[in-house]
Amino acid sequence: MDPRRVYSALVFFPLFYLLVRYLPPVAFSIFVATGIFLAQYEYYRLHFPHRFSPPVGLGLLAGLLITTGFAVPGLLSERATITFILMAILLSHTLSGRGFKTGLLDTAVVVFGAFYVAWLLGHLILINRLANGPFLIFFLFLVTWANDTAAYYVGTLLGRHPIAPVISPRKTWEGAVGGLLGSVAAAFACRAWFLDSLSLSETVGLGLMIGLAAPLGDLCESALKRSASVKDSGRLIPGHGGMLDRVDSLIFTTPVFYYCLLAMRPF
Repeated sequence: MDPRRVYSALVFFPLFYLLVRYLPPVAFSIFVATGIFLAQYEYYRLHFPHRFSPPVGLGLLAGLLITTGFAVPGLLSERATITFILMAILLSHTLSGRGFKTGLLDTAVVVFGAFYVAWLLGHLILINRLANGPFLIFFLFLVTWANDTAAYYVGTLLGRHPIAPVISPRKTWEGAVGGLLGSVAAAFACRAWFLDSLSLSETVGLGLMIGLAAPLGDLCESALKRSASVKDSGRLIPGHGGMLDRVDSLIFTTPVFYYCLLAMRPF
């Protein structure tokens, strides 16, 4: 493993703990909004050749609007927000200066980016507002991270059967099973450590759902990068690539975790 990955983690985790545990919720919302902005920008750079263009700018503004809607309850109607975002993006291609032949694809990329990154990751803000929100955030991140780590090591040692050889040859069924077991084990560790309000069945269920969702999020981002013929979405984080590379699993595990929590308990 690249030692830079370890150094980055040693810097990130203490700061993340202080942010979530001790700073006010608005600080966490700003943190999430910043991560969404960077990840969404990297996603647009997979398709658009110029660093800044009207479609990219409108897509990023749409993502910020979606994140603000999550952060400030009642400020924006969901239906109104989605309506005006779609109208603005549909008009964006007239300002882009790109050929008309790319209009349909450009518009689809901008719309998808706003909802793929901002809408799905915005659920982090909702989780933080639930009872024991900060500890639920720790649970989500640790179980997702355990899945990624266990899948990597088990896949490296025992992997023989690729899940999607065209998209990501190194991801194997053996690694996926290892990741799933790692998620459940991490869920029980979190329950014993700081979240004993979870029942045994809830712990198993949440571990399994996160363990199933994490590799799907990873594969989805791998397919996007494969279509753009790039290895990493960016170079923001030493040893890890870009922000989108770091949150690809969370993009799927976050909404899955949130709606599982709502189904299990009436918050």
